[in-house]
Amino acid sequence: MTSLTLGIETSCDDTGVALLKSESRGDAWESESRGDALGKRTILCELLSSQIKDHARFGGVVPEFAARKHLENLLPLVDAALREGGVKGRDLDLIAVTCGPGLMGSLIVGVMAARALAQAWGVPLIGVNHLEGHLFAPLVDAEDLEPPFLSLIVSGGHTEIVRVDALGKYRLLGQTRDDAAGEAYDKAARVLGLPYPGGPEIDRLAKDGDPHAFDFPIPLKNTKEVEFSFSGLKTALLWQVRKMEEEGKPLPLNDLCASFQRAVTEALVAKVALAVRLTGIRRVAASGGVAANSALRAALTESREARHWKAWLPRPGRCTDNAVMIAMAGRCAWERGVRSPADLSPDPSLEIA
Repeated sequence: MTSLTLGIETSCDDTGVALLKSESRGDAWESESRGDALGKRTILCELLSSQIKDHARFGGVVPEFAARKHLENLLPLVDAALREGGVKGRDLDLIAVTCGPGLMGSLIVGVMAARALAQAWGVPLIGVNHLEGHLFAPLVDAEDLEPPFLSLIVSGGHTEIVRVDALGKYRLLGQTRDDAAGEAYDKAARVLGLPYPGGPEIDRLAKDGDPHAFDFPIPLKNTKEVEFSFSGLKTALLWQVRKMEEEGKPLPLNDLCASFQRAVTEALVAKVALAVRLTGIRRVAASGGVAANSALRAALTESREARHWKAWLPRPGRCTDNAVMIAMAGRCAWERGVRSPADLSPDPSLEIA
């Protein structure tokens, strides 16, 4: 059976709209563990309006401003997606929208718009957990990824490892105690005087630096818990920069970036390795904005630790917030029998497990 799903993503500062055509495989939905349960899927349209330039002058996302930009961008993107996909609103079988976690103002814009469109077109609506959306990002192109697998979700707001026993059955194995990895990158960039967003800029400069020039600590590397912490690493970078400035030394930005990035990467990979040992699961997926980082991608696929698992990574453009992953997660949940009320409300603190 062929179905059309409109995905809407407005959890933070990216307005995403996607149109997904999927063909379920009959009884494939009877087995929730099937990674290929969505059957053949075709992305008819994928649009994204980024607010990076709008927020760059503030050094980070301003929630109220982000919500206003979503108001400006969302409906024109929906219209453009339908035109590009060659369909009308009433042709849709489902509207999937991010309902949390995220910024409350941003979530409200997406959810209320989706509710209005669903009512106007007579189409069912389903709310999608943004983190579950990230779990589905590697599944967009990788039809051979099947549960059980471990998912490293690493972004500006989240750093956690989730055990996926079946589609819809998740267990949180561990998360950060303080800063998320992406947040640490942005804070490190500010310390180094680099522009926002910090992650891509640090990654770029690190390519020409020595990752062992500075011996930054690897947070919680040897603990026996699946947990993360990046506030101490950020502080170590800050003190190193202050020391060099007090001594009148020029900052070796490339080496500082490379060394900081090495520490973050080793911390993340160490906990992935621990999760693999504890669970015995050797399928590893990664998603979230930091999953686009070149050092992390290499470590998850080419490092010595990576010999103990097979990794699935979304293409870099789908690591960040996007509506394709929301459409896929929503369609899968709908076929599993999950339903949302007509008066769906956003929940900025929604958890995945």
